[in-house]
Amino acid sequence: MPTRDTPWPAGTPCWVDYGAADLDAAKAFYADLLGWEYTGGEPEFGGYLNAVKDGRQVAGLGPQMDANDPPRWTTYFATDDAEATATRIREAGGTVLVEPMEVGPMGTMVVALDPQGNPFGLWQAGTHTGVQRYNEPGSLVWNDAAVDDPAAAREFYAAVFGFRYDEVDGAEGYTTFSTGDRPLGGLGGHQPGSPKGWAACFAVASTDEAVATVESAGGKVTMAPMDTEYGRFAVVEDPWGAPFSVMQVAQE
Repeated sequence: MPTRDTPWPAGTPCWVDYGAADLDAAKAFYADLLGWEYTGGEPEFGGYLNAVKDGRQVAGLGPQMDANDPPRWTTYFATDDAEATATRIREAGGTVLVEPMEVGPMGTMVVALDPQGNPFGLWQAGTHTGVQRYNEPGSLVWNDAAVDDPAAAREFYAAVFGFRYDEVDGAEGYTTFSTGDRPLGGLGGHQPGSPKGWAACFAVASTDEAVATVESAGGKVTMAPMDTEYGRFAVVEDPWGAPFSVMQVAQE
């Protein structure tokens, strides 16, 4: 039962959230799929919700802020200094869309684009430390990016976060990234017809059952379930077109 209640090390994907065109419907969809309950929603925080699995926060949902911006899951990286990291983003050719902004006592957020236009965020923890449960059904298990120019992306994210990269054997140039002794996520080339940019992968007890739940709710499958050395995996879209993936993990 992997849990964490302290801030994540800098450079770690530490949170994901979703801007929903229909927040109530999105809440119901992800609750049915991933077993989530919700806390928060106060007006002073724009109705933002924490998705909770077995009493610990695993993701965020809020109202869609821009109707022209398609629904998506945004990956946030932990930082110890949001101002300094935002400066590195700009110096490396990225764009800071939301300057460091304090969210009450919970922490400081930044929203940015990499030089290829892929959105991501930063989170400097306060009382909200990010994901508290991970690598088990209903929680985040992996974050990676599919980009047009992987070499340029690796250079950018190394400049911002100090990442080093290790190529995955037989994965057509896909690399993991890390700042220490364990992989934190992945980065690879974008394939036509597949989602572009940063993506979230959620652990599930059964990939086939998860896919059936997505389809029955009006979502669709963009990569059918397949067995990998890491677990049974599928890529899907929710009913509003937001892509994400699901990975079957062993349960204790």
